[in-house]
Amino acid sequence: MDGASTLGFISVLPPLIAIVLAFWTRDTILSLGIACLVGVFLAGEGLLGFPNLMKEALGNESFSWIFLLEIFIGILIAFFQRTGAIQSFADLVGRRQASKKRIGITTWFMGLFVFFSDYFSPVFVGSTMRKVTDKAKMSREKLAYICDSTSAPVSVIVPITGWAVFISGLLIGLGPIQNEADALDVFTKSIPFNFYAVLSVLLVGLIASGIIKDFGPMRKAEERAHKEGKLVRDGSTPLVSKELTNIKPFFNDRLLSIAWNFFLPVLLIITIAVGTYIGLGSAKTMEAFLAAVIFLGIIMRIQGIPVKDIMDTALNGIKGIMPAVMILVFAYTINALNEQMGTANYLIQTTETWLNPGLLPAITFLLAAVIAFSTGTSWGTFGIMIPIAVPLALGFAGGEIDTVVLATIAAVAGGGVFGDHCSPLSDTTILASTGAAVDHIDHVRTQIPYSMVVGIIGLAIYLGLGLIG
Repeated sequence: MDGASTLGFISVLPPLIAIVLAFWTRDTILSLGIACLVGVFLAGEGLLGFPNLMKEALGNESFSWIFLLEIFIGILIAFFQRTGAIQSFADLVGRRQASKKRIGITTWFMGLFVFFSDYFSPVFVGSTMRKVTDKAKMSREKLAYICDSTSAPVSVIVPITGWAVFISGLLIGLGPIQNEADALDVFTKSIPFNFYAVLSVLLVGLIASGIIKDFGPMRKAEERAHKEGKLVRDGSTPLVSKELTNIKPFFNDRLLSIAWNFFLPVLLIITIAVGTYIGLGSAKTMEAFLAAVIFLGIIMRIQGIPVKDIMDTALNGIKGIMPAVMILVFAYTINALNEQMGTANYLIQTTETWLNPGLLPAITFLLAAVIAFSTGTSWGTFGIMIPIAVPLALGFAGGEIDTVVLATIAAVAGGGVFGDHCSPLSDTTILASTGAAVDHIDHVRTQIPYSMVVGIIGLAIYLGLGLIG
């Protein structure tokens, strides 16, 4: 199937089946597996098409990268727990007897600080703050929301992240944007128009500080945690298994140095990720986690923890992260299926005839959101939408970089993050559930109302800009 082909409405069915089943059964892995199988038959590939699809979806550098990243994250979290680093960190924060509100704000600030990687941020913030938020009786759903809504939304509005480089790269060659400097300059100017990302980050702060009260399913989750002491829903399946959450510190009578076991590994990750971004133009996040795992493994041995214990801890970390890995396996598979069936092409073809200068940013925002929701990938949405929407905006603007062009670029970026936030197929949403150790669908259900409120406000602003223009 070529780049402009599509199977029509049939192409929308697999992601639709996956999403409906995920919310109905609350079993994401089963829902994704069924949707992939149904999609293969709808595409006319037959039963053997399923393993062939998985080989195509998983046998590439992109999946290998995130698979290894997940493995190293699992091992590092296990090492943190075995050394007592997370307990020490929780005790350090807990000594001040901070209120639930202050802990929420602290978690929000941590998410803002770790802006350079949307993969690192939700797992790091969730896993390090979990014991603190548990003690304050904050629901795991709310922790996951704070982690998720301070990862991608922050990364997409900071002009020195991989997100900025990726979007800028897609802009090169479009109209007057001739080189990397032009592209980054245009992207930076579009940031104030990324209403969804900016308002999402602000809403987290307002909710964490209590200025805006929790509402919808999140309010029920918070009431359950506060009144009943149940941090997760009865019958839920946290995305981190007991092999990882039940690891006890090796030394029961003392907690080892938090500097060696926590701050130095984290500093190593940040130094390598930021340093490689500055020096090489690409943050080597996976390599940074590998270096931290090796460093902390050596430190554990120096502190007297046996090699066998270190290896057992590492294996428990891998086992504990497997639920998240399995969801990513099927998410990548259904994304490959969407590409084969032309899901994005169908969505574009059914809406591109509506476009005009006034409606372009709003329609672009909606379409990007639908594609990201259906595929679970914001970067994939950027790759699809920018080559289509930005040339249209430039055409309306007579080849100049005006408000419509900047708003359209921002609408693609914000719409991709909006759809990504609402989708159970999203890798960053999966990582937020992993970091918070919460049921994945519970996280999505409680986050959607907040995302929808911000999305509607963002859409209204884009429509307003269109009317003014």
